[in-house]
Amino acid sequence: MQTETAILAPAAVLAGWTMIVFLWLMARRIPAFSAAGVKLGEMPPGTRGGDGEAQMPAKANWISHNYTHLMEQPTVFYPVVIMLAVMGDNSALSVNLAWGYTGLRILHSFWQANVNTVPIRFAFFGLSSLCLIVLAARAVMQAL
Repeated sequence: MQTETAILAPAAVLAGWTMIVFLWLMARRIPAFSAAGVKLGEMPPGTRGGDGEAQMPAKANWISHNYTHLMEQPTVFYPVVIMLAVMGDNSALSVNLAWGYTGLRILHSFWQANVNTVPIRFAFFGLSSLCLIVLAARAVMQAL
């Protein structure tokens, strides 16, 4: 990998991971809908996935919640990493923080989708958030 684009690799991996979680979500939720007797074609207009959560097993909801989480905070991670790349920051610190963020988010996904005890899940989230805070601060400092 070229040094000038090294910081983009963790973002690419997280984007790929998000698509894997989407497929995992479909593989877990569609059979759960069927087992619960929910017929997707008969749902009223405007119904959302969360509207049927009470009828679903917990693990079917956990993966859905995790996919939602991957649509939230990482939407800050992606532009921060792109900004750092554009500004030429491919320092070992920034690249390692970006990999730390990505790795912790992947661990968060595995934990939330399968075990989902809050203290461990929160630890993964908190540590990944610290990585992102430092990355964002570095982007601000370099931009100014």
